[in-house]
Amino acid sequence: MKGLMQDWPLLVHRILDHARDWHGAQEIVSRTVEGPIHRYTYRDLDRRARKLSDAVVKRLGIKLGDVVGTIAWNGYRHMETWYAIMGQGAVVHTLNPRLFPEQLVYIINHAEDRWIFTDLTFVPILEGIQDKLPNIKGYVIMTDTGHMPDTSLKNAICYEDLLEEGDEGLQWPQFDENTACGMCYTSGTTGNPKGVLYSHRSNVLHAMATCAGDALGLRSTDTIMPVVPMFHANAWSLTFSAPMAGAKIVMPGAKMDGASVYELLETEKVSATAAVPTIWLMLLQYLEQNPDLKLPHLEQVVIGGSACPEAMMRSFIENYESDVIHAWGMTEMSPLGTLGTRKGGLEGMDNGTWWQTKLKQGRPAFTIEMKITDDNGNALPHDGETFGRLKVRGPGIAKAYLKGDGAENFDNEGWFDTGDVSTIDEHGYMQITDRAKDVIKSGGEWISSIDIENFALGCPGVAEAAVIGIAHPKWDERPLLVIVKKPGEDVTKQQVLGSLEGKIVKWWMPDDVAFVDEIPHTATGKISKLTLRQQFEDYRLPTA
Repeated sequence: MKGLMQDWPLLVHRILDHARDWHGAQEIVSRTVEGPIHRYTYRDLDRRARKLSDAVVKRLGIKLGDVVGTIAWNGYRHMETWYAIMGQGAVVHTLNPRLFPEQLVYIINHAEDRWIFTDLTFVPILEGIQDKLPNIKGYVIMTDTGHMPDTSLKNAICYEDLLEEGDEGLQWPQFDENTACGMCYTSGTTGNPKGVLYSHRSNVLHAMATCAGDALGLRSTDTIMPVVPMFHANAWSLTFSAPMAGAKIVMPGAKMDGASVYELLETEKVSATAAVPTIWLMLLQYLEQNPDLKLPHLEQVVIGGSACPEAMMRSFIENYESDVIHAWGMTEMSPLGTLGTRKGGLEGMDNGTWWQTKLKQGRPAFTIEMKITDDNGNALPHDGETFGRLKVRGPGIAKAYLKGDGAENFDNEGWFDTGDVSTIDEHGYMQITDRAKDVIKSGGEWISSIDIENFALGCPGVAEAAVIGIAHPKWDERPLLVIVKKPGEDVTKQQVLGSLEGKIVKWWMPDDVAFVDEIPHTATGKISKLTLRQQFEDYRLPTA
């Protein structure tokens, strides 16, 4: 017997329908590439997205299943593009401009993109690689006629001119909710980047889970600023979950330095925001340089992408009275997997114990199944001490990569091996101890580079820290701590190592400290341990 309920396919356009009908006057604020701040409403977003959707069919010939690339900052036109293209049953392929040109060429050709929508910023990048993109029919430059550049891009079309060709009365076509609607490639630190293909159903379910009270708890009274880029795993769902909640959205555009981020936080009275630690490092440094500035409106900062240092978390909470939610996820997970919100029953936990729990990556949101296993796939206990390979499954998690790449990451029971090594405690809080490929194995035991990095960042004068394993004749590997000093600060090796004493076990203590001007990062803002290991491949530890 089946239930007698209406069939209501979970299509992305229904999120926009809801925002228009019940939160139509709510603002969307964008810092544009051209310079000025742009303001309009969900009602305007819906109207323009329908016009654009009609135009991409009539003028560009986009049809169900076609792949369209976007290389753009967080802004209102980029949002319109998402809803317009997805609404036709086509696939939005977000391109990360921080990738190397050869990586962009690979993923554009591998994904078989037909058109590319681009911000003005990235026109030169595309001009430099267009001869290697034989399948691209043309480019839509996301600006108005007055700012249209003189470009060598073939079939270059002005976005606003294209939009005017469409009919705002368009009715969204209906199709199966499992139809693909979005695509994002992994950063490809090993081998070629791999394509993750999202469905309408997966994106809607993930946005619903993200809105839940024990997740981000988004409300129509919130003002949300997704600093995390839309090209970085769907801006952590915020371009779907914020309209679903009816929250005001503030889009930062291309300016993500401390001063620019602070300006929008203050002037738009942002209550919640999300980004990787490197963004918040710049903001906190700006605030330190301007001690009269505060964050009176900011209630919640979501930090993910890489581990949030305790010093950063304490600075937001103790100095600016803004709570920090530690989060973890992956491109393959749509992307949010765990969030460090306080669990019912832990209200009475003493402050010191709660801080140790809060620093973990958090517990799974609804729709996420999670376990840790040994190398043979045997489940390991959730005791907070046993390390294992972290595996996940659920309706917002990839079951395969595009064109069958990376099949070894998925098993026949649907579990995806994240490549992370972690523990899970008795309350369900997961803690990443390392990437499997980055873990330091010393004398047959594992050392968590992430823990050492986070404690090192608590040393005064340290701006950024990274730990890698260096070959050792006796112990196989020993940790090297790589440090970037804050501008104008004088920090010594002894001070850094001294700050770690009593916080990590003695045999985890780095064998040496190296000071550098800059630590390399991946295209998504994470520390590139691969590049760092290459830089230090000939380094000899003093204990060797």
